Amino acid sequence: MINNQFSKPAAQIPDQNVLRCCDLGPGGRTPRLALVTNLDGNELNGMFVLTRLAAFLQSIESGEQDGLRLRERVVIIPAMPDAHSAIATIPRQKQLGVVARRRSLDGAMADTVAALIRAAYYRVDLHSSAPAIEEMPQVRLYAPSDDERASACLFGLPAVIERPAIDDAASGLVRAWRAHGGENFVIHAGQAGRLQTGHCETLFRALAAFLDRTGTVSGLRPVDDDEDLRYFGLQQVVTVVAEQSGLLASRLEVGRWIQAGEVLGLIYDSFTGGIQKQVLAPVAGLLASLRRQPFLRRGDLVARILTPAVAVQRRPARLGERHGRWFSRRA
Repeated sequence: MINNQFSKPAAQIPDQNVLRCCDLGPGGRTPRLALVTNLDGNELNGMFVLTRLAAFLQSIESGEQDGLRLRERVVIIPAMPDAHSAIATIPRQKQLGVVARRRSLDGAMADTVAALIRAAYYRVDLHSSAPAIEEMPQVRLYAPSDDERASACLFGLPAVIERPAIDDAASGLVRAWRAHGGENFVIHAGQAGRLQTGHCETLFRALAAFLDRTGTVSGLRPVDDDEDLRYFGLQQVVTVVAEQSGLLASRLEVGRWIQAGEVLGLIYDSFTGGIQKQVLAPVAGLLASLRRQPFLRRGDLVARILTPAVAVQRRPARLGERHGRWFSRRA
């Protein structure tokens, strides 16, 4: 069943599976915002941020946050059950049938998630990249409307990347959401299987900013920020791949600007330890993705660089920088 640990009754899904659903805000209204993560079982950054955000909104709803008010209904699904850990405890000869059954139930879960949140006007899917790749916090839009382009600014993240509707990188949820109107966003940040508190803080601030700027929560105070927001089309994403195998080492951090010819990392011989090759940035731009898995084969992705467009828009103001609350209040 769906375990709603916060406020409202929730629907049923297949037994032996628990889906945490936090349904907050004024009852009887259509949800204004729906937030989902961890459909793959390893989205630790998104799960951590959404559980903390749910607790924060619950504290507003219960009157614990003076001056703050939750004005709209918000649905948060911070975690999906992980079938792998349960299957690992079953004798091997029985696992095949169990895996087949769980796949069917996982599909039912995905349908239930879509049914719960498709009524929301704003829908956000939080993702980390593949375990080998770390990504800077960024908003991705798939064949967006003008309204989605405008609303993407409200998160205050440094990059918005537009991609075509038919894209292998688009999640199944995003594809399903398109048929129900509203505005749909995917936010990528960090590396799957790791909890990265710096990215989590950025994500929390971005979601809090969105709650404030959409009028979902009142009483938050934006803080001025000098950074810029840039839009990137698919043609502005430059992919760097390995030209040979070896061990990759890099000291760079995602989210920084790099120059053409700058060293992205070094490829070492895994037996002798000698440097085989420098991986150089082919263009100047924003380092959006970087490989963290050191074992490298020829053709593997090393990095993605976003090359800036001519037109640059001012980045929206962020909320407070304090790590403990990640927001500030209006006087």
